[in-house]
Amino acid sequence: MSSDDFAIRVTNIGKRYEIYGAPRDRLKQFIFPRLQRLAGKARKQYFHEFWALSGISFEAKKGETIGIIGRNGSGKSTLLQIICGTLTPTSGSIQTHGRIAALLELGSGFNPEFTGRENVYMNAAVLGLSKEEIDLRFDRIAAFADIGQFIEQPVKTYSSGMYVRLAFAVIAHVDADILVVDEALSVGDAVFTQKCMRFIRDFQKNGTLIFVSHDISSVQGLCKSGIWLKDGKIAQTGTAKTVSEAYLQYTLQEVYGDEARLNSMERAGDGDDSVPEDRMPGMSAPLAIDYGAVASVCDNIHAATGWKTGCAEIISVSLTRISPGQDGIFTGGELVRMTVRAKAHEPLRRPILGFLVRDRLGQDLFGENTLPFTDRTPRPVDAGVTFEGNFDFRLPMLPNGQYAVMTSVADGDRYDNVQHHWMHDALIIHVVSSKIRYGLVGIPFERVELEVIDD
Repeated sequence: MSSDDFAIRVTNIGKRYEIYGAPRDRLKQFIFPRLQRLAGKARKQYFHEFWALSGISFEAKKGETIGIIGRNGSGKSTLLQIICGTLTPTSGSIQTHGRIAALLELGSGFNPEFTGRENVYMNAAVLGLSKEEIDLRFDRIAAFADIGQFIEQPVKTYSSGMYVRLAFAVIAHVDADILVVDEALSVGDAVFTQKCMRFIRDFQKNGTLIFVSHDISSVQGLCKSGIWLKDGKIAQTGTAKTVSEAYLQYTLQEVYGDEARLNSMERAGDGDDSVPEDRMPGMSAPLAIDYGAVASVCDNIHAATGWKTGCAEIISVSLTRISPGQDGIFTGGELVRMTVRAKAHEPLRRPILGFLVRDRLGQDLFGENTLPFTDRTPRPVDAGVTFEGNFDFRLPMLPNGQYAVMTSVADGDRYDNVQHHWMHDALIIHVVSSKIRYGLVGIPFERVELEVIDD
């Protein structure tokens, strides 16, 4: 890849820290190895090495969005600081092209004794703006932060939300080519978070974004590619969807420990997440009359991924009409039934069945499980017994595109349960609509009109 094509190139990055058992060991390390070398003796090491990162390599193209996920302590923040230039790697190299703006840990880059105004000028200057450029943008920065007269107060008096507001307002107005955002947005209020997300989505049209979050839905919704860091090394790379699903399985396995072993289910076929249109029933020809929307459902269990413990297994998932109309064809607004059928291979004390409908970016749109029923009326299931959950609801009107149904069978209650079979993409819903839908899902409105009132 030429220098014109990439924004970030990380090559075999490693970061080592020296861990000392006692303060005196630092002094020993400073003096004794030199004396040992002069005496011709083997030099002794008075610390042990900790590699926060080891062998990290990846490239980010210009305009690409990459999500980085991993548990606390996996090396995410260290990697971001190396990308931003605030840490020097022990080994390897990094190349960046363009101005980098970063929102890392809370309050990073701020002097707590300075006022908000002073910190704006200091931060923006560090990011490469002249005083004249900051003067021209200051009012817009202050308006974006929306912290009122607190901008004239020392930032040590700020709440965590005010810290984030001011820090994000600065990076949003420095015309960066590369934006690095750590988990900091999680402390903001809903209104400001929405403002930040609108800026990020606008930035993605031309800029390169490195996004770190523990929110899997956000990673799938924002990012094209994903990197999973584990113990300072890359555990997996790929699409944001595949990496997020693997990480979700890993984190659940960590929670369950020896209680249950989650065995991966590999995708059959070529690994393509999409479903060809020639496999979708009822879609052989375009609609001649504008009926608004037509949705059809494809059984995808044979190609679904996920995991299972062997204690219980989902054997079928279906979506059927209850309202009158043609079977297998949906328009939105009609009464439908989602049926999840499973078989117990071992006795289940409190079985739970559930589903979630997700859009192509992995965002959860709607779903339900049988907990509201089983909390009141537990239904134990013996080994070898088949059981099913039925969910009746009115199907929302979905915009054009493909939607996937995730389903699972678990045992336990709301607070303590084990997912024995988790299946991604068990059903694929394919929607063709000739009408614009606003938002992630639409609903059937009983009345829409414009009325002129004569005062």
